[in-house]
Amino acid sequence: MRVVLGADHAGVELKDRLAEAVRALGHEVGDLGTWGSEPVDYPDYAEAVGRALQRGEADRGVLVCGSGVGASIAANKLRDVRAGLCHDTYSAHQGVEHDDMNVVVLGSRVVGHELAREIVVAFLGARFSGAPRHVRRLEKIKRLEARRGDDRLEM
Repeated sequence: MRVVLGADHAGVELKDRLAEAVRALGHEVGDLGTWGSEPVDYPDYAEAVGRALQRGEADRGVLVCGSGVGASIAANKLRDVRAGLCHDTYSAHQGVEHDDMNVVVLGSRVVGHELAREIVVAFLGARFSGAPRHVRRLEKIKRLEARRGDDRLEM
């Protein structure tokens, strides 16, 4: 699997450790930055990860910022990016199995390195179930994306 990772300055250390763990699992890793402690803006790295997925350059993405919240919000603004903020292994695999999540987001100030590694392992090991109810829900999400900016939503 091709996995891209991105982080702001708060998440760079954890991102680097996770990149090593992903490589150790036998996956191809793309590191989209940042690479230092100089303050940067997390939306830039959320966009880089999301665009790599949109272009088909990666199958999954991992984002890290201080809390994970900002990167999650930013990534979900991109069409076909389904980013979930996960601080436990259940959400990491269930998000893929039920919601076809393709980006896991972590808060470096929330989870420790070992738990973060376990979350990423659960995320990468999971597969979308394809169950009819899950497919139906994904279609509804796609309709929401298509209507973005239009405040009229028909159920």
